[in-house]
Amino acid sequence: MEIGITSFVETKPDVKTGEVISHAQRLREVVEEIVLADQVGLDVFGVGEHHREDYAASSPAIVLAAAAPMTKHIRLTSAVTVLSSADPVRVFQDFAMLDGISNGRAEIMAGRGSFIESFPLFGYDLNDYDELFEEHLELLLKIRESEKVTWEGRHRPAINNLGIYPRPIQNPLPIWVGSGGNQQSAIRAGLLGLPLMLAIIGGNPMQFESLVKLYKQAAAHAGHDVSKLKIGSHSIGFVADNAELAAETFFPSTQAGMNKLGKERGWRHYDRSSYDAARSFDGALYVGDPETVAQKIIHLRKNVGITRFMMYVPLSSMPHAEVMRAIELLGTEVAPRVRKEIAKWEAEIGGNQ
Repeated sequence: MEIGITSFVETKPDVKTGEVISHAQRLREVVEEIVLADQVGLDVFGVGEHHREDYAASSPAIVLAAAAPMTKHIRLTSAVTVLSSADPVRVFQDFAMLDGISNGRAEIMAGRGSFIESFPLFGYDLNDYDELFEEHLELLLKIRESEKVTWEGRHRPAINNLGIYPRPIQNPLPIWVGSGGNQQSAIRAGLLGLPLMLAIIGGNPMQFESLVKLYKQAAAHAGHDVSKLKIGSHSIGFVADNAELAAETFFPSTQAGMNKLGKERGWRHYDRSSYDAARSFDGALYVGDPETVAQKIIHLRKNVGITRFMMYVPLSSMPHAEVMRAIELLGTEVAPRVRKEIAKWEAEIGGNQ
């Protein structure tokens, strides 16, 4: 069971002061967060790609490469790379370089993205949203398979027996598929035998059990070894020394972030009752003291089949010290509890098979 952090490197106004941190400062902060995550024993850190004023990271690979020489063990992944509007050749090259700098710790998490700013920015038509992703993923996987590539599609110039360099240390370079819960995304990932990362950010996480089953069925149908499949959860959360402190600290920025995004997408107003319901044991917010958060992650592993848990923190903007403390507690208090319980549980179910 892998435990890690996801960051979108947000630069929204501070809910108390109204101050907006600069992109430069937030980028330096997230590098410090990656270094700390490595020091406290977390397994993976993911950085999301965005092209908006209130997010600082337009290129996850650059952020991760900045942290790579200062870390030793933690895996470094995008979360996600918006593959529909990116050149697969450049994506592969960037992460192959990151793999070299980090000595084999890079991963790509490919997704279509929940924001659309990159499409007009890079000259892509939103009407081709799905087709672009399928075509670009096909090319990315072909590049991973062979350093010399011949390929032709509809939306990108053809490649005729050209070498693509550098090559990564890892062979193959891990490529995950990110999904918001779409059945077709899960089926596609399963047929390709690729790891699946689910954005479990609302409702009851147990509802994703059926999607995981569908993913595994597709993988089995395509002849892949289902026992080797990796399934992740990207979930909003925050850890503090006690449950009350966690709840009170995380609410203001969460409410602000949810309502800002909600205005763009037509969601209902996010209030304290919505927040408290999501903090319940059956809710999708992993907010609380270390024991509470650990038990929710264990429940997710046992009942949905998640093998990698990524805590998305912060949501909106929070003081850097509070985020650092949450990362410290996730690594030193939550992760050991989860790993111990899951190892015991897997040994028990293995012995009963």
